[in-house]
Amino acid sequence: MNAPNWVYTLPSINAALNTLATVLLVSGYLLIHRGQKVAHKRVMLSAFATSVLFLVFYLTYHFALKHYTGVSSKPFQGQGLIRPIYFTILITHVILAAVVPFLAMVTIYRGLKGQWAKHRRIARITFPIWLYVSLTGVIIYGMLYRWPV
Repeated sequence: MNAPNWVYTLPSINAALNTLATVLLVSGYLLIHRGQKVAHKRVMLSAFATSVLFLVFYLTYHFALKHYTGVSSKPFQGQGLIRPIYFTILITHVILAAVVPFLAMVTIYRGLKGQWAKHRRIARITFPIWLYVSLTGVIIYGMLYRWPV
């Protein structure tokens, strides 16, 4: 049984959202280091909204794929050295992706409340983890759907 075409477009949309989140995160980082606090705030809130939208589409894809095909994900086809590389990236991505929403919400809350010292402390942890998750999300997509194995 095949899924409707819209289901198969979701991984590309997810990769685009992860790419956008990456660009927004790096932009937000550069903006705050240039002292542009208002622009930083807008960009980082946009990065969070993009990541939330990604999560909605990601879950929709996996639930729809399971509903229509009985399988909830696409298996990795690569063989040889690329296989442990892929699974190392995937495992670290999944573990860190589980903590990003909580870290991001705490970081955003502290920024919105003007708790600058606390905001900076948690942002120094949140930013590299969130960036890693966004970047590896695109890499995983490429390894699963686009790059030859």
